[in-house]
Amino acid sequence: MTQQTAGRARSQAPDPWRYRWIVLGIATFTQAASGFFVGGIGALGVHLQRALDLSTAQLGLLVSAAQLVPLAGLLVAGELLDRYSERWVVGVGACVVALALGAGSLAPGYAALLGALLVVGAGYSTVQPGGSKSVASWFDASQRGFAMGIRQAGLPLGAALASAVLPLVAEEFGWRATLLTGGFVALFGAALFMGCYRRPPAPPAPPAPPAPPASQQGKEPSDPLAAQLRARLRMLREPSTVKIMLSGTSLISVQCGVGILTVLHLHQASSVGAGQAALILVASQGAGVAGRICLAAWSDRSRTGRYAIVLVCMIAVIAGLAVLMTPAGRTPVVASVVFVWLGFFGFGWYGPWVAHVTEAAPPGKTGFALGLAMSVNQIAIVTVPPTLGLLVDLTGSFTPAWALLSLLTAVALTVTANAERRSRRNEGGHRAGEPR
Repeated sequence: MTQQTAGRARSQAPDPWRYRWIVLGIATFTQAASGFFVGGIGALGVHLQRALDLSTAQLGLLVSAAQLVPLAGLLVAGELLDRYSERWVVGVGACVVALALGAGSLAPGYAALLGALLVVGAGYSTVQPGGSKSVASWFDASQRGFAMGIRQAGLPLGAALASAVLPLVAEEFGWRATLLTGGFVALFGAALFMGCYRRPPAPPAPPAPPAPPASQQGKEPSDPLAAQLRARLRMLREPSTVKIMLSGTSLISVQCGVGILTVLHLHQASSVGAGQAALILVASQGAGVAGRICLAAWSDRSRTGRYAIVLVCMIAVIAGLAVLMTPAGRTPVVASVVFVWLGFFGFGWYGPWVAHVTEAAPPGKTGFALGLAMSVNQIAIVTVPPTLGLLVDLTGSFTPAWALLSLLTAVALTVTANAERRSRRNEGGHRAGEPR
């Protein structure tokens, strides 16, 4: 009877791993809240250009300012995440975002606003890899892609909500109120993550390693810092890392282009009103939310691996950009449909891509691998928006901007598809040569 009672009690005890869905929810919300304002800058383009007398290139620099510090900050955040709890690393970073946006609402002009967004980027450096690591640690491989897709949907979800709300706030209260709104949203996300996040239950302790030979006992390791640095440099030379970086930088460039130029293209090239153009951007970002979830879930079940889904996204993006470069791409209906298409694939790629990064990372180096991959993406995030804006300003047309993005994606597709084919051929040959 005692054993039966004990067994019944165990079966009725709550499963601690069910908490993973709460972790997924708060990580997704914190991602959306921290990127809320920056994600909505594209929808504020017409308002900011009028209020601050900005060119398209200057508008692109606002996004670049928020993404400049993460070039190094993501690497630092990755190291912190391998050493400390995500709860505090992410929470403190989101608080920095909130405070910087609050200070930015007092900015006297464009230069001060750029400075405030630099600080926003410093805080945001911890949120992206921290949230990804927290979700990866709670979900196993059978559900990790789906969970990571939901988590990464936080960015386009926040951008879609911001694109719907912030133009109304700017219209009613001015552009400064949009920064205050973004600051309050980020602060709420920080409080929620710090209050609710928990680490996953500890796995069983691995067996103790064998003791070193007596001849080696008492010797100090030669140089642990140098060994760690060599290990990190080796990651940069791995073919899988190069493949991740090329695909990530090309697709994040497309994502930046869609976020910054959608409203301007529809307003100037397709003669769509600013309000209606902002709604189409919302629809595009909403499609990105669906894309990140659906494509990541597909990657969980794909027999060809997660990276094959990333290749599909690159092909789809090239097709969409090609349409925008034709006369049909300047008609309101076709352009609107294409931007929704680009939202699904041009934002949706990130879910399976991040899941692939976490699984390709060496043991114990997940935080650094995420920080490294995302910091390389930051190079494109910083340089692409002002470059695209300058192209539009100099040529008076959006076609060169879309052509540049298409070329970058085509080059990355060619190189990484060939690398993926060689990798699969080598794996097949290795398996064929194994003894039965």
